[in-house]
Amino acid sequence: MLLGFQTEIKINSYQQLLLAKHAGVARHAWNWGLGLTKAILNHNKLNPQQKIKFPTSIDLHKWLVALVKSEYDWYYEVSKCAPQFALRNLRQAWEKCFSKKAGVPKFKKKGRDDSFTLDGTIKVIGDTQIQVPVIGVLKTYESLPSGLKPKTVTISRKADRWFISFKIETDRKPTPKRFDVVGVDLGILNLAVLSTGEVFCGAKKTRQLQKKLERLQWRNRHKQLKSKNWSDTNIKIARLHNQIANIRTDYLHKLTTYLAKNHGKIVIENLNVSGMLSNQKLSKAISDGGFYEFKRQLEYKCQLYGSKLIIADRWFPSSKTCYCCGEKKESLSLKERVFECSKCGWIGDRDLNAALNLEKIGRATPEFTPVDKKMPTSLAEAGNKASQAE
Repeated sequence: MLLGFQTEIKINSYQQLLLAKHAGVARHAWNWGLGLTKAILNHNKLNPQQKIKFPTSIDLHKWLVALVKSEYDWYYEVSKCAPQFALRNLRQAWEKCFSKKAGVPKFKKKGRDDSFTLDGTIKVIGDTQIQVPVIGVLKTYESLPSGLKPKTVTISRKADRWFISFKIETDRKPTPKRFDVVGVDLGILNLAVLSTGEVFCGAKKTRQLQKKLERLQWRNRHKQLKSKNWSDTNIKIARLHNQIANIRTDYLHKLTTYLAKNHGKIVIENLNVSGMLSNQKLSKAISDGGFYEFKRQLEYKCQLYGSKLIIADRWFPSSKTCYCCGEKKESLSLKERVFECSKCGWIGDRDLNAALNLEKIGRATPEFTPVDKKMPTSLAEAGNKASQAE
């Protein structure tokens, strides 16, 4: 199976300028293509009798060469792959929009999520060097995987640091499981509560960094735009944003790796994250949890470590249903943290009750077969000790 690999690269001033030019051309091609496709959609909406065929990525690139490249000479200073892949990504974004898997593509802004993709003659030289078209040899801070032959590479910028990423072929690594089935209830108070009783509180260090971020943004509000102080503070803000994102991602990786390695079946809920974010009072706490990223990581890690992921129905009342007798409550507010069953008298934590109900779904599947329980991997890998201490 294919997995992504990303590492930071060492660059000099000339390479930094060249990378910025590639990112700028890719951004210009994306914005030009997005404006053109939106104009075509508006024309087709206003003139249903004279519709224009929605262009493919090949059509967009042909029009770009004929209309844009002849006008802007700086397109020839970079690799032709940068605008090509930008338009290809734009077409894929529209396909996701048409299939209602994502929203309408947005225009890109300079300095925000700058990236571009290259293909062609890509060679790995030694352990820490990779050669890419036009730009030349790039050095990395860490060793690259052995036997690497990437067809395409993506170079992106986060704050003032540049990263290179590509896909590598990885063999599946089935691991011995500690539990047959586990139900995972995602929440706001605690990131994840397992049916085994384990509680993962989430990355708490980000709260301290959030306060520091607020102070930096408050101090930067009245500085003169494009001034030296304004630019320096913006870099500090971008670095802090990147640090917070890295802490969250690292915690999610450790948690999902622990789940996939030690559990035969993992049952989670199909949460309506976009709908949950509409709650203004809880939207920040929900976005901090990274529920979609949690699901995305579990999907490929279960394949990698020989586990199975089961996604329960979105409307399954896991929190309202009693784990013992199956009695369903008519309503259960977020303030009620303890579940009390009026029928059988069972009392327990509401998140644990939901996780136990999700575990029932995993055991009720027809293909369920108990696995051989062996020694698990270290629980410290998922930050379990820190969670239990809190």
